[in-house]
Parts: sequence; structure tokens; C-alpha cells
Amino acid sequence: MSKVAVVYFTNTDVTGQLAKACISAAEQAGVKTCIHRILGEEIIEGRFKNADLFDRLADCDAIVFASPTYMGGPAAQFKAFADASSEYWSEQLWAGKVAAGITSGAAPNGDQTATLQYFSTLASQHGMFWVGLNVFHGYKEQALNRLGSQMGVVAESADGFVNSSDLETAAYLGRRVANITKQLKIKL
Repeated sequence: MSKVAVVYFTNTDVTGQLAKACISAAEQAGVKTCIHRILGEEIIEGRFKNADLFDRLADCDAIVFASPTYMGGPAAQFKAFADASSEYWSEQLWAGKVAAGITSGAAPNGDQTATLQYFSTLASQHGMFWVGLNVFHGYKEQALNRLGSQMGVVAESADGFVNSSDLETAAYLGRRVANITKQLKIKL
């Protein structure tokens, strides 16, 4: 059975709610799941330390990266995790896995796409296959992808409230990642 992970950092829980919507939908699509919130105590002298998490991620078929966008990129806490993944890069333990991304910001266009591009670059360095959204802005009656990013989920919240369309878009991405992961596993 395929296994999908979401690794995320959240401060106001906006990104946390999106990550949970994504993983819940992936679970409902029939895959095993693993979710991990990056915590401050896992960062020691600026370096993320959690070997158990990296062992669990090596066992996954897909990893969704999630972080709020701060100053045009992922939060420092997520970046610490990403930097620590370089210790596993040389063995290409994530090569061939599916990757996707979720981000949020306080403005409708607060450079969230730069965070998704960072996630995509991280995935490419690890030899992963990037999966974006395949729905256009305001997709049909579901109103998915309200902010129009094809790279991944972009949410906007200045008050900690998560728009229901953004939550549905995160769930859509979770189902999409689960289904693509299952299809790839069958073909391999």
C-alpha cells in the first residue's frame, strides 16, 4: 500500500489546518499516511535533528512539504528541516518519490509562489517527481484554487481563519498525490 507523508511547520495553525486537510484526504483516498509538525525543540543550534522522521520518510512514496511564506520563502524552521535533508541527499533516498507543496501567507500574493518554487527545487534535488494542481482558478462549483497557483496550494489568511476553498484545495491536492502515488506504484 502506498504511503503519503506531510511535513510541515506552522505558527498560527493556518498551514497546520491545510496540512491536516491534505493528509486526511490522502487517507480517505486509500493510502497510509504520516504527518509531522516541525517543532522548535527539534532544531538544535540551527540544525534540524530527528533521524526517526527521516527513517519514516524513506519508507514513504510521497512527501508533501508545507510551510507559511515568510519574507518570500519558507519559514526558517522548515528550512532547517530541508537543510538537514542534505545528509540523505547523496544516497538519493527520496529519489522517485512524489512531492507536492502547500503554503500560506497574509496577503493574496505575498510571494507564496516563491515558497512553492523552493519546495519544487528541493524535490528536484532529491530526484522526486513534483505534482502541482491541475485545476484552474475558481474550478467549477467547488471553487478550488481560488488564488490561482498551479504549483501547489496557496492560502491567504491575515487573521488565522482558513478560507474553506483553501482547505478544499489542500484536500484536493491530498487526493491527487495519493492517486498519482498509487498509479505510479502499480506501473513500477
